[in-house]
Amino acid sequence: MALPGAFDGGPSHRKSERRSGLRPVWYDRGVMARYPSSVRYQFGPGGMTPAVRALIIANVAVFVVFLLVPVTAWWQALALRPSDVVGRGWIWQLFTYLFLHAGVFHILFNMLSLWMFGTDLERLWGTPFFTRYYFVTGIGAGLTTILVALLPFEVGSSIYYQSTVGASGAVFGLLLAYGVTFPDRPIYLYFLFQIPAKYFVMIVGAVALFSSLGDRGGNVAHVTHLGGIVVGYFYLRGFRLGRLNLIAELKYRYLKWKINRMRRKFDVHPGGRTDDWDRKIH
Repeated sequence: MALPGAFDGGPSHRKSERRSGLRPVWYDRGVMARYPSSVRYQFGPGGMTPAVRALIIANVAVFVVFLLVPVTAWWQALALRPSDVVGRGWIWQLFTYLFLHAGVFHILFNMLSLWMFGTDLERLWGTPFFTRYYFVTGIGAGLTTILVALLPFEVGSSIYYQSTVGASGAVFGLLLAYGVTFPDRPIYLYFLFQIPAKYFVMIVGAVALFSSLGDRGGNVAHVTHLGGIVVGYFYLRGFRLGRLNLIAELKYRYLKWKINRMRRKFDVHPGGRTDDWDRKIH
């Protein structure tokens, strides 16, 4: 369990507190009077943002419906099962599996993580981009699960007929974005160990990777978790570098290749985009 940390350092922090919507935890007035302090701690990022609130309500509503009306046929039709998507063409499962959860603790930890890590991201990005990123990573995590299931290895055959449910793929994508956006913000691992968000993401990613390599059809979809992290990374990187248009990128690379070939005949000065990793060899 991880908990983002925050504090109020007095008057200089209260303006940013009001802008971000963070609310401090108030302590007993008598104790505050005897031991005055300008530092106050809080649990989580504060009130929920619109998209986070809507996602939590939708997930809880679906969970309650299946809790009251446990129709097995509906569950099997909505859960992500690679054999159904590939063999029957049930592609809607890539979307619907995000709203199904196997138990109380499953949905509790997913929704708690969605609130803790998603709220600040939505405040920073805005609701449209946050919503798009959430579903891109969630659906992308499902596609990753299907691709791994098609591999001619034991790990693939073990999950081909296994059902995957939960918002964990999208939540792990949010966790990756949180670590990239707020790399030095402290996160309390198991409420005890304070580590920067960037290192927490590295630890979680490593655990998901090694767990997926040893996955034998267990209850935790480690491949889906890893897929959410990988898809989130490439989506953010592509958006930041402006390379979402693959055709334009290929055209640019081809043009640069032609220029490099012509350097032997003409005096071509270094050029190209400033974000190129190989800009020194133009």
